[in-house]
Amino acid sequence: MTHQAETNSVDTALQLLAENGQTELAAAVRIILNSAMRLERSQVLAAAPYERTEQRLGYANGFKPKTVDTRLGEMTFQVPQVRGGVSFYPSALEKGLRSERALKLAIAEMYVQGVSTRKVAAIMQQMCGLDVTSTQVSRAAADLDEELEKWRQRPLGSIPYVLLDARYEKVRQNGNVISCAVLIAIGVNEDGRRTVLGVSCRLSEAELHWREFLTSLQERGLHGVKMIVSDDHAGLKAARTARFSGIPWQRCQFHLQQNAQAHVPRMEQRAQVGADLRAIFNAQDRQDADERAKKVIAKWSKPAPKLAAWLEANLAESLTVFQFPAAHQRRLRTTNAVERVNMELKRRTRVAMLFPNEKSLERLVTALLMEVSEEWETGKVYLNMKTLAL
Repeated sequence: MTHQAETNSVDTALQLLAENGQTELAAAVRIILNSAMRLERSQVLAAAPYERTEQRLGYANGFKPKTVDTRLGEMTFQVPQVRGGVSFYPSALEKGLRSERALKLAIAEMYVQGVSTRKVAAIMQQMCGLDVTSTQVSRAAADLDEELEKWRQRPLGSIPYVLLDARYEKVRQNGNVISCAVLIAIGVNEDGRRTVLGVSCRLSEAELHWREFLTSLQERGLHGVKMIVSDDHAGLKAARTARFSGIPWQRCQFHLQQNAQAHVPRMEQRAQVGADLRAIFNAQDRQDADERAKKVIAKWSKPAPKLAAWLEANLAESLTVFQFPAAHQRRLRTTNAVERVNMELKRRTRVAMLFPNEKSLERLVTALLMEVSEEWETGKVYLNMKTLAL
C-alpha cells in the first residue's frame, strides 16, 4: 500500500510538470520530496502506515511543516515525525542542514575579514542564487553564534583519553595588537572515536584561563578520564594538577625532545641526543624504557651534565603511556592529534591575520572545530577500546 501511495505521488508530480512545465517545478519537487521522506520513515520504522508487524520499531506521529529557502524559492515541506523511542530525521533535509551550516561558516569567515553585510548578501546571491538581504545576513550571524554556543556547552560523558593544547592568534584590543590564547581539548571516547571536547579564547593569565577551561569541561559532565596528554606549559600543569589530581599525565614526547635540546652544550651533539631519546620512546615496555633511560643518562653525565640532570628529572613524565595498551601508545605519546587540528585552524585563520576582537576569533575557531568534531564522530574508529579496561 505504501509503495502504491508513493507511486501515485510521483505520477501526480509528473502530471504537473507535463501540463504546466517549469511553472509547477517547485510544487513537483515538494510532492516528490514529501513522498521520499514518508517512504524513508517507513523504512526506519520497519513498517508501513497502519501495518501490524512484530518487527515494528516505532510509530508514525504525523508531520511537522518546515520552510526552506531553495533555488526554486521558499518551499514548505511536511517532515514526518515518529514516536516510540526511535529517532528519525529525513536524510534529504539533513544534507540541507549541513549546507546551511557551511553557508553560515562562510558568512562567519567573511565577517572576520571585515566584509560588510551588503557585500556578503551580494556574494551569497552569486554563490547560491538566493536573494539574501543584509538583515538576513546579520540574523544568520546571530543564529550561528547561538548554534556555536550550544555546541560549546553541550553535555560531555566518559572520555578515557584527553589531549590538551593551545595556540595563539593576534587580536586587536583598545588600539593595540596582542596575542589571544586559544585553548583546545580533544578526547577519545569509549567507542574509540575522537571528539573535540571544547575550545576557549581569552586574554587572561595562562593558569587562570586553563583552570576555568578545565572546570567548564568537568561541569559539562566530563568524567572517566584515565590519562591526560599535553606539553609542560606551566599554567596548564598547575591547572591540570588542581582539577584532575591523581589522573596519569603523559608529557608530549615531541615537546620533551625539543625542550631537551636547550640543555645540549654543543650543536653537533643534538642529533645524537634526539636519536637516544627516540630509542627510549620506542622501547617495548616501561621496564625496557627505564633501562634505556638509565644508560642514556649515564652516557651524557660527563659530556653534558646539565642535560643528564634535566633528563633524570623530566624523562619519566613522558613514559606514562607505557601503562596503557600497546596499540594505543603511538597515538597517545604526543599531542600530534591536536597539532594537526591546529594546522587546519592556522590554514583558515592566517587569511584574517588580525582579528578585530575575541568574539570574532571564537566564532571562526568554534565553527571549524565543530565541523572537525562531527567528521571524527561519524568517521572511522581511532582506537580499539576493547583492550582498555573501561
